[in-house]
Amino acid sequence: MSDAISDMLTRIRNASRALLPDVVVPHSKLKESIAHVLKREGYIADVAVEGKLPKIIKLKLKYTGRKCVIEGLRRASSPGLRRYVGSQKVPRVRGGLGTSILSTSEGILTGIQARKKNLGGELLCEIW
Repeated sequence: MSDAISDMLTRIRNASRALLPDVVVPHSKLKESIAHVLKREGYIADVAVEGKLPKIIKLKLKYTGRKCVIEGLRRASSPGLRRYVGSQKVPRVRGGLGTSILSTSEGILTGIQARKKNLGGELLCEIW
């Protein structure tokens, strides 16, 4: 697998469209950090890291009726084309209704947190 973050986002997208209650993703520290940001922002209900050596991340999706809270996901930066943004150029997703997730020198942050701390970094993904 060349792009683990894209795989994680695709698994979340497919599970939400199939109205599955949860999704399992192979573990990495970066994916765990992204999952915690998604939970903190209210896009998913719960994050759990399970297993011994082949660890997995279990994400419990959040629904309102028969519609998933996550309407869309988009990978901004890829291994073949990294996308870096400065603190003043952090994009506002859907006019502020979505969230951009950045990898900064202080860890994985949302676009709003990065703007407040005056940090730029690699734009990982956008979610709305």
